[in-house]
Amino acid sequence: MTKRQVSARDVAELAGVSRTAVSRAFTPGASVSPETRQKIETAAETLGYQVNHLARGLITARTGLVALICAELNTPHRSALLAALSDRLQAAGKVGLLINTDRSDDSVARALRQAIAYRTDAAIVLSGMPGSSLAETCLRNGMRLVLINRDEERPGSLLIRVDDADAGRQAFAALTAAGCRRLALVNSLAGTASLEDRARGFTTAAAEAGVEIVETAVGQTSYQTGLDLGTRLLTRPAPPDGIFCTTDLLACGVMDAARTRLRLDVPGDVSVIGFDDIPQAGWESYALTTFRQPIDEIADAAVASLDTETDGTPQRVVLPTRLIWRASIRR
Repeated sequence: MTKRQVSARDVAELAGVSRTAVSRAFTPGASVSPETRQKIETAAETLGYQVNHLARGLITARTGLVALICAELNTPHRSALLAALSDRLQAAGKVGLLINTDRSDDSVARALRQAIAYRTDAAIVLSGMPGSSLAETCLRNGMRLVLINRDEERPGSLLIRVDDADAGRQAFAALTAAGCRRLALVNSLAGTASLEDRARGFTTAAAEAGVEIVETAVGQTSYQTGLDLGTRLLTRPAPPDGIFCTTDLLACGVMDAARTRLRLDVPGDVSVIGFDDIPQAGWESYALTTFRQPIDEIADAAVASLDTETDGTPQRVVLPTRLIWRASIRR
């Protein structure tokens, strides 16, 4: 026998208040006296009542559901950003629906259609990898759109970027100030706007200073890619003595290639700078000098924009990074 779901009317009867008072008590910002709210909350807890947000969404056209469209879920930086966004969404009374875009088949499109079927209010795209067609699908279905670290603007959307190019320029300045003269850049072939801007900032600063650098880019944005590229670079006839890696995972692989495979000293023989400030960067075995991503600021800006009125003009927020000095670079 199926148990009947507890309704707002049941709560009203037990609390001795009207059905409207129950609705106000569970509506953020609605007016209700403290005494009435306490009666309603006590009755709701006694009965095990939960607000049916999907049903309320049919009336208000706002369900509180937000699609989180993300690639590379297993990387430390992406996990930290997802955690921060989830915390902010929950604090704002919203629910995140995760859509993993790492797959190449049409499963992503199906998942997004399913999210839209639940009247999802908004979508936050967390990386530069998903195709622009996903953003178009969200906009066509009336969803508010937040784009993080992408190189595109859409009507009514918010684009949140980190000043990656400036970080690349700072990395060049830090390595040259440390006395490094043979510089190299380690990147992947992911081709995201963030990675390309970091690389461009580094190479542009080098060109302006008249310094030749070795540029390398292969494979995925992973530890293994850094390990392979580090081995290749550091076994050259004139190996680099300063390396900028566009992510910390790449940098950790480069450092292990230097120390474990080739018995080189970091930073004595080669200085290394990364980007992201993942937890591993602070481990004593790495002590990696890196640029810290403003994760909290990104999450705050993204979630705050979901309930902000827009006139259809694309909005842009550019946030700075901070260089965290550790022991992987000569001081």
